[in-house]
Amino acid sequence: MYEVVLTRKQREAEGIFSFRLERPDGGTLPAFEAGAHIDVTIDIADDGAPGSPSGRQLVRQLIRQYSLCNPPRAGAADHYLIGVLDDPASRGGSRALCRQLEEGRRLRISAPRNLFALAPEPAPALLVAGGIGITPILAMAEALAAAGRDYRLHYCARRRSQAAFLSRLAAAPHAARSQLHFDDEQPFDAAAALAGATAGAHLYVCGPAGFMDHLATTALNLGWDADRLHREHFGRAPAVVDSGDLPFEVEIASTGARIPVAADESVTQALARAGIDIPTSCEQGVCGTCLTRVLAGQPDHRDQFLTAQERAAADHFLPCCSRARGPLLKLDL
Repeated sequence: MYEVVLTRKQREAEGIFSFRLERPDGGTLPAFEAGAHIDVTIDIADDGAPGSPSGRQLVRQLIRQYSLCNPPRAGAADHYLIGVLDDPASRGGSRALCRQLEEGRRLRISAPRNLFALAPEPAPALLVAGGIGITPILAMAEALAAAGRDYRLHYCARRRSQAAFLSRLAAAPHAARSQLHFDDEQPFDAAAALAGATAGAHLYVCGPAGFMDHLATTALNLGWDADRLHREHFGRAPAVVDSGDLPFEVEIASTGARIPVAADESVTQALARAGIDIPTSCEQGVCGTCLTRVLAGQPDHRDQFLTAQERAAADHFLPCCSRARGPLLKLDL
């Protein structure tokens, strides 16, 4: 964990703010690659504001993931830049950052992790962002431009006023390689963008779940190989539990212990009750932090992290949200 201070909060678009985070002592932060994100720990106080030593009573602590959108650094970075949407459907974290966090406030963050990296080969890239999904896509575009690689970028928003970082996209070399799409001006045509991509290109898409699903489905229907499709999720995963869920057990391979998972709790909650802690972050099946190997049994996947092929293999699952299709899952723990 690193302690950082918010040195600049800036409105980038309607409902979107950028946050510049630096070390309080002026030290450097770890290097990162395009597509990387950090975990931000947010202390929510009883008045709905981020907690502080000012006497507010701490009610809960949230950990949320935000993509780094400053140009990637091969060496140590002097700051991180994240973009945050003041989402009406926020579970507390993003709304608290946008509405309550002020410059000078200190936060705790993780080192960067990358679950949305650019393919290592010098293949062309088709970058597509929807709304706040521009944050990792912008960093990707700048990395590709610096490496002299071929790319095209499409940025979609409902209105021009809701599109962030437009000045950076207008700067060379992005201007010639970027196209903006607004629902009330020039709507995005996914099929046309995909059909017009350079042969062998990889698709990188970030935005609302429905937006990404539409892109992926359209790409597959046009003959794109699944291994050339990459996505980063910004949104809510399906519910961890629902009224039709049944209880089951998980077996710990190292000890043989069997732990019951009630119909109204997650696997991670059941494991924690038994004294077994698995690292978690988003708790929605989006970030992949809690990915766990399955040795026996059939998972009921409810995440947005695994690909269709990975789900079919049934040898890993996300215990923060996924369950079992039978009475038992044996886990490599």
